[in-house]
Amino acid sequence: MNSRAPRLMRSLLLVPALVCAATAWAQSSHRIDPQNLYHYWIRLNTKVNTDLPNSGLNLSKPGCAAVTYTIGSDGVPMNVQLVKLVPKSDLGNTAVTAVKNFRYGPSLTNRVGQPIDTYYIVPFNAPEGADGMQKVMAPCKLAGYGG
Repeated sequence: MNSRAPRLMRSLLLVPALVCAATAWAQSSHRIDPQNLYHYWIRLNTKVNTDLPNSGLNLSKPGCAAVTYTIGSDGVPMNVQLVKLVPKSDLGNTAVTAVKNFRYGPSLTNRVGQPIDTYYIVPFNAPEGADGMQKVMAPCKLAGYGG
């Protein structure tokens, strides 16, 4: 009987470790580029409110901000960080606030709500048309986000 006690004790200690590992696996995220995000998450709000500064550096110049974040299993952005701002301006906080207000719902292929690391490019003062928008946003594209 005594020889079974150590085995039982090891088994009981293994269960919490497996639960922790399963939780960590469920919360692990993948880096996905914004163009392929729809495979995992769909943004529910198409408009967000944010405050623009009244005065500051380069507020009227065309530019962009790249903001990285993780979409948590509840569809709310977390770990929101400004990683690139072109040109240098006082619009970084505006971009971060906008992304913090995004809300997502899982896609049909992500019913478990797997967290995803991604980024969003916020354009500022972009010229009209797709070409003008692409030109303004190009400097803020980030490498290292797979499809």
